Amino acid sequence: MRRSETAAADPERTDIVKIPSAILAGVVVLTISACTMQSASSETDTARTGSGFDPAAVQSALDAVRDAGMTGLHIEVRDGDRVWSGASGVADIASGEPIRPDMLHRVGSITKTFVAAAIMQQVEQGRIGLDTPIGDYLPHLVPGERGAAITVRMLLDHTSGLAEHLPYSFPSLAGFFGGTELSSESLDEHRFTQFDPVELIATGVNAPASGQPGATPGVYSNTNYFLLSQLLEQVTATAFQTYIAENVIERAGLEHTGFPDGPTLTAAHPRMYEALFGMIDPPRDYSVYNMSWALPGAGLVSTTADLNRFYRMLLGGQIVSRESLAQMQRTVPVIALDGKQIEYGLGLHRVQTPDGEIFWGHDGSVFGAQAISLTSADGVRQLSVATNLVRWNEMGADGLPKPHPIDDALAALYRVAMGDK
Repeated sequence: MRRSETAAADPERTDIVKIPSAILAGVVVLTISACTMQSASSETDTARTGSGFDPAAVQSALDAVRDAGMTGLHIEVRDGDRVWSGASGVADIASGEPIRPDMLHRVGSITKTFVAAAIMQQVEQGRIGLDTPIGDYLPHLVPGERGAAITVRMLLDHTSGLAEHLPYSFPSLAGFFGGTELSSESLDEHRFTQFDPVELIATGVNAPASGQPGATPGVYSNTNYFLLSQLLEQVTATAFQTYIAENVIERAGLEHTGFPDGPTLTAAHPRMYEALFGMIDPPRDYSVYNMSWALPGAGLVSTTADLNRFYRMLLGGQIVSRESLAQMQRTVPVIALDGKQIEYGLGLHRVQTPDGEIFWGHDGSVFGAQAISLTSADGVRQLSVATNLVRWNEMGADGLPKPHPIDDALAALYRVAMGDK
């Protein structure tokens, strides 16, 4: 695979010391007893409120996740017109700097909703047909019978049958995809690699198919969203990042969301610790990373406040039309990269609480960081959560992540923040 690499040492690397997830879901023990435990919160409250939102309960749940072993996490919760943000833990293990609710974060596959919204805008303008074969637009990338069988809709909802490129571009992670190798070698090798998107697409297209086009359950694949970014560039004659910035991010009024220019984030952000199911011990900071390996599928950075605003406006019909939104909310069963089945639309997850309430949104994970953003179907309740430690579970002899206290603590936080009884 053709690519350019920088051999210089990472100036921010430190060795001191889940979701479907967009990449891998899991957990690992992190000892933080030597770190300074911090909590922070703020609240704005206007005329209309929702159903009994309790900031103290959310802060307590945040602290419980921290106490269970999470390095740091932050959240914004909305209930009607009431907004509360909070954080717990540290942004930097070495310095003990507290994590803050306004910090920038890599949000992983939440990026896919932005790409899907951009595609739907072009559908509305008649430049893209949802049920048109991708081979009609990009025959050089998906040629022949597959190009004729795979539609734009199938790329958006992961029913294309195209393979995930990751086990081939990051071979040391192949164990997560049924292979035998599993180590951090590829993570470190490719920290500064500039991948060619066309070559990543070819990798996914030429790999054994995950299924037949249109078959369900679909299988989650970042290859789909690389193709969608190429489609967007072809019909708009502009870089997909530029189109999304001007027509999705700016339209939503987001002030802290975008595609970074390089591997280093310049605004205030936490370090992002990858544990890789106990294989990186102590967890290593990957906040400096070239995201070309997943740019259109997982490359955005944002804040929890911006994420809530984006989904509030999207689900309110202010980014795409109501007709397009209805298409985005038509779900099919999809197997996520962690092997679990989810209900997936066009760049949107459908989540149902034990109380039966429906939420829409997405989650995402990259090396060292994960995030989730959910909005209730009625638009009243929202939560966006970001953590700076991922894959904290150790791996069991059966090849599955072992349970860890963080799992239950995070689940409890989501229940409290979503107003679940």
